[in-house]
Amino acid sequence: MSDSLRLSVPDFGDPAQRASFFDVAAAAIDVDGYDPFNEQARLDVESGRRSPIVVRLTTGDATEPLERPVGAAILGRGELDFVIDPLFRGKGYGEQSVRGLLATARGTLTAWSHGDHPAARRLAERHGFALVRTLLHLVAPLDAGDNAAGHAYALPGGFTLGPMRPGDEEEWVELNARIFDRHPEQGRLTVDDLRARQAEPWFDAGDVLMLRDASGRLVGYDWVKVEPDSPEGEIYVLGVDAALAGRGLGRLLLRAGLERLAARGRTHAGLYVEADNETAVHLYRSAGFLEHTVDVQYRRAIESTDPFIHS
Repeated sequence: MSDSLRLSVPDFGDPAQRASFFDVAAAAIDVDGYDPFNEQARLDVESGRRSPIVVRLTTGDATEPLERPVGAAILGRGELDFVIDPLFRGKGYGEQSVRGLLATARGTLTAWSHGDHPAARRLAERHGFALVRTLLHLVAPLDAGDNAAGHAYALPGGFTLGPMRPGDEEEWVELNARIFDRHPEQGRLTVDDLRARQAEPWFDAGDVLMLRDASGRLVGYDWVKVEPDSPEGEIYVLGVDAALAGRGLGRLLLRAGLERLAARGRTHAGLYVEADNETAVHLYRSAGFLEHTVDVQYRRAIESTDPFIHS
């Protein structure tokens, strides 16, 4: 029997099949140092909005075939996330898998390459994907300069800063949609998406710093994220109403978020920002954030609709 690949959709109700998917991602994290699937992709697959796919390699002879997972993908809603287990890279499995995955897609398809991996770049070029976005992962220590704990900041007169409260969800989603109206992921978050994040083990309402004006209207926020056992906290999402741009509120919220991370025992802060968002990049770099990794997104129009996935 010659080696062969097949794509299958695992049943997440079966612990073994679920593990076959996430074990591939865990192996990639151990070697690459970053997750091949971002948070939204994982939430999509857990909620059933996008399909998990396992690439399985069958080896051995016909009487005693051996099957093992060598890759994993998340596909649906015009998006593809894909990784090959580092142990099986360099053998052409990525090329074969991508051809199969593309055969199932309809319409325009986007694909992330976390860490801007060279192999992903080569696959993108061969299959007609064009680079459309660059996402910077910036990191800064919380023990020096403006990021040191205790660095003072003051709210403008009439403004208040406090945690997210029950019932704030719709107001937050509405403001978030206006601030990120041109952002393909952040701007389309719904109340259900927000509640899914509130249900995550890491969520703490005190980490969502809500800025309100004298009338009590929500005008900005800095949501920080703290996961157990990680020395790095995250400026998860920071936004200010465009009507108040130029008043230094973004810098104030950043300062407040860094204070919150320091108070929560973190030693470093990380964040993700679009490379072409010059205003935000300037703010973060001026606060001491430096580039850690780069993620890129590719896009192509898919014409083939031939079925490939087998159960």
